[in-house]
Parts: sequence; C-alpha cells; structure tokens
Amino acid sequence: MDQRRNHAWTAPLLDRPASRRQFLLGMGAAGLLLGLGTLRDRAFAQDLDLEMVLNDPASPLGGNPKGSLNIVTFFDYNCPFCRQASKPLGDVVRADGDIRLVYKEWPILTDASRDGAVLALAAHRQGKYETAHAALMAQEGRADPAAMRSVLEATDIDMTRLDADRAAHSKEINAHLDRNLAIAEALGLRGTPAYLVGPYLVASALDTAGFEQVIKDARARGKDG
Repeated sequence: MDQRRNHAWTAPLLDRPASRRQFLLGMGAAGLLLGLGTLRDRAFAQDLDLEMVLNDPASPLGGNPKGSLNIVTFFDYNCPFCRQASKPLGDVVRADGDIRLVYKEWPILTDASRDGAVLALAAHRQGKYETAHAALMAQEGRADPAAMRSVLEATDIDMTRLDADRAAHSKEINAHLDRNLAIAEALGLRGTPAYLVGPYLVASALDTAGFEQVIKDARARGKDG
C-alpha cells in the first residue's frame, strides 16, 4: 500500500462527476482533485454515497457531534503516520470546539490491524471508543493481536463486556469495516492516513499547524460557496 509521506495531497473537490478510472489517472504528485462536490445529489464513481461517509450510524464520532465542519479520518492502528497525526488532530478538534470528527477504521496494513479495529468498535458498544482509539494509537512498533488487546486491558474498558459485544455484534462490526473499505476504494485512497476536511482531501500526516490551515481553508471555501 503506497504511503505518501513527504507532502500533503490537498485539493478542493470538483463540482462535476468523474469515473473511477478518470479519478485515478488524475492523481499525481502535484495534487489530487476529487469529484465530491455534488454527492448529496448523485453518487461518485457509481458506489459512493456522501451520506454514508458522513452519517453512517455505525461510525464513531468525536469532537462536537453538531459541529459545523466535518473531518473524516481514515486510519490503521498499525500505521506509524496515523499515530503521528492522531494527537495533533485531537488537539486541534478539542481546541476548535466546532468540528465533527468521523472515525473510519481502514485496517489495510496487517491482519492485526483489523483485529485492533474490531476491538475499538466493540469498545464503542460500551461508550469507550475514544478510550480504545487513544490507547491503540499510542502503541509503538508493529502490534500483533495480543499487543492490541494488552493496551486496552490497561485502560478502564470492561474487557469482559468487550468480548461479549465483539461476539454478539461480529456481523455488524465486520460489515461496517467492509463499508469503510468500499468507501476508501471509491475515493481512490492509496494509503493511510487520509482525511476529508470539509470540501478537501488530505492524504498525509499533518502536524497541528497543518490541520489548522486546512480547517481554515475549508471554512473559507464554505463561506465563498
């Protein structure tokens, strides 16, 4: 899986549709333009529904659930760049107070990545998603399933209930992860991390200043219509 490490793909979303082939061919080092501007009225690349991206009831939320700006974060718990960007993103969202953060687990790097995502989504059933997310993002090195579980055991998550929820809701959790995969594929994402910030896509790990700038740009574009 290609990871863009050294510069951000940041570009406004276009107001005309594009085929998936055109979309992928248009991706270059200079930037990435997406055809998402009219997705509230029609699908992108035949199988992407903006409402499912922003409002899937199974997607955990952070920040202000009624915030005026959406940030959708695609990540893998074994991605070092996701871990690097996790704290700056969280700090900016908390300081801003008007951002609705949508979590999209996209476990693509290892089998253990999916195990971590399943554990976090099971923790969500007891209202401990962000506790699990923070613990899993604080790991160092490539984590196996045992390590994923160990970091959660060190939190206040009820592991007995987590195991019960994981078993009882396995079908729903795996269907949710499969939806996230389909969304990422429809967007043409190449690797983690990736963020939808209002009308912009950023496919890079940003620092605090980077997140603040793209948020500022997204709000300015919204005011301009």
